[in-house]
Amino acid sequence: MEAPSSHVTASFSDCDDSVSMGDVAPDADVEALRRLSDNLAAAFRSPDDFAFLADALVAVPGAPDLRVHRCVLSARSPFLRALFKRRAAAAGSSGGAEGNRLELRELLGDEVEVGYEALELVLDYLYSGRVRDLPKSACACVDVDGCAHVGCHPAVSFMAQVLFAASTFQVGELASLFQRHLLDFLDNVEVDNLPLILSVANLCNKSCVKLFERCLEIVVRSNLDMITLEKALPEDVIKQIIDSRITLGLASPEDNGFPNKHVRRILKALDSDDVELVRMLLTEGQTNLDDAFALHYAVEHCDSKITTELLDIALADVNLRNPRGYTVLHIAARRRDPKIVVSLLTKGARPSDITFDGRKAVQIAKRLTKHGDYFGNTEEGKPSPNDKLCIEILEQAERRDPQLGEASVSLALAGDCLRGKLLYLENRGNIHLHMV
Repeated sequence: MEAPSSHVTASFSDCDDSVSMGDVAPDADVEALRRLSDNLAAAFRSPDDFAFLADALVAVPGAPDLRVHRCVLSARSPFLRALFKRRAAAAGSSGGAEGNRLELRELLGDEVEVGYEALELVLDYLYSGRVRDLPKSACACVDVDGCAHVGCHPAVSFMAQVLFAASTFQVGELASLFQRHLLDFLDNVEVDNLPLILSVANLCNKSCVKLFERCLEIVVRSNLDMITLEKALPEDVIKQIIDSRITLGLASPEDNGFPNKHVRRILKALDSDDVELVRMLLTEGQTNLDDAFALHYAVEHCDSKITTELLDIALADVNLRNPRGYTVLHIAARRRDPKIVVSLLTKGARPSDITFDGRKAVQIAKRLTKHGDYFGNTEEGKPSPNDKLCIEILEQAERRDPQLGEASVSLALAGDCLRGKLLYLENRGNIHLHMV
């Protein structure tokens, strides 16, 4: 496992290795418990050595199966004990590991996508009773110089995944630990990552009441728009946000903070992939693409071909800022779809534009991309991850656009270069990107 690289990781390590009474050595009971912890953990951490004892497999898409021991997991997790009991009764016999293959969906459902590293950490805790160092590859972003890896997306997402899995498995002490750490860092979390935490806290229900209430309070007072929140959160949570904003005078009871009906009609047409309907609605003259921030919406929520078709209408300002100060390219950097990024750049989007908090599109993309996805080795014959491609494309575009206010000159220089870059990336990774 990789060494810790962030304040979050360090804090977890400190809580596990602390010894009371200053420099006094652990007594015999503590040392015995540590040995027991290490011995049990070895059964999970060294699967090849203990393969003959494993009697179940956990299958994670795109990753190696995890060999586990039902007796250990059942003793530690009421949820897993009940699950294994039901499966054993249905099968009529215990069977071997291959006969007890558990799909990740069966364990954790579909509401939260829990990654391999997060699940591995939770299972390791069930064996050892201690939290391992958080993996840099999964909980640190690519912005190695400008980010403390506390509030960036990989760090927040990893902790939320562990919290959800621990809560689902009914491992109260682990869920409480990660809830406490999320609460400690909540004020440092980038605002776009708050809906994820709020959604997970809501799913964890009673085990995360404090986290839910505090996160809800921050979201209510944030500049997150209702359209974004509506896409990310369930109706009952949306109602709480609307009610609180109206009470605080942050939203009008007439529209509940949502755009007017003319804008909503355009956005619904985009949801239906119906650009022709968008054209018809524009002819009514009640609103326009810029007032509706339609290009921002399409880039964030629609298929890439819809963005291309909307750009072809040529009625939207590709460098327009939304009320939160994001240009369309900033939104595309969050989406991390290379086709959309290239479409915008070739239509004149400026990679050097900064958000109100001083970030360029490439920095946004870096804060969203896991360290392991960018710096890890890509298997021969397989395409590079979209996250990595977007960063490479934006970095090259930025080198051609060093200063604000030179969009027309830089675009003329960058157009062919971007196409060349994509051809190179396509040949290297067999990636087929549609280019405008």
